[in-house]
Amino acid sequence: MTVTISDIMQTSPVIPVLVVHDAAEARPMAEALVRGLRVLEVTLRTPAALEAIAEMKKVEGAIVGAGTVVSAEQFRQAMNAGSEFIVSPGLTETIGRPIIDSGVPFLPGIANAGDIMRGLDLGLTHFKFFPAEASGGLKALKALAAPFYQAKFCPTGGITEATAPEWLAFDPVLCVGGSWIVGPTHAETETRAHAARGLRG
Repeated sequence: MTVTISDIMQTSPVIPVLVVHDAAEARPMAEALVRGLRVLEVTLRTPAALEAIAEMKKVEGAIVGAGTVVSAEQFRQAMNAGSEFIVSPGLTETIGRPIIDSGVPFLPGIANAGDIMRGLDLGLTHFKFFPAEASGGLKALKALAAPFYQAKFCPTGGITEATAPEWLAFDPVLCVGGSWIVGPTHAETETRAHAARGLRG
């Protein structure tokens, strides 16, 4: 059975957005997270990111993807590391076409109507609304979603544990991206992941 981006987005109400600086931390971090949230997005913002993806893939139950993918070369590297889905901060045909053609679940970033129309032209219906709060927040997403009834979203950027339930209550929002999940200890991370799993009412 082929796993789609829709399947992945509906697995957990919150996708932790992870910036990993030390690959040795990746596996214990993932073990703490998956007890509450199975879908993990490792951003390609650090030299350790690709190795971190490979380490997190070893954790049973983890669905590990690469975020902040901005080039075809990064896409290739992410796939070689074992990424199961790809997240990009924006959408161009140059980055979108090879990912779409590969069949890998893809969540591109959008911030306005033009971005969504470009995605629809490429055959996409699931998007990351980014940066969510800086782009006008939930009010802006509701205005954008109205003419694009077929689109589903994962708002990311500036969302907190306190504001996530309001976003998740909006029907076109399947999940949110969150950077608050990782705590100062693995025990705290596990606690936050459990709490986040219950955020959808």
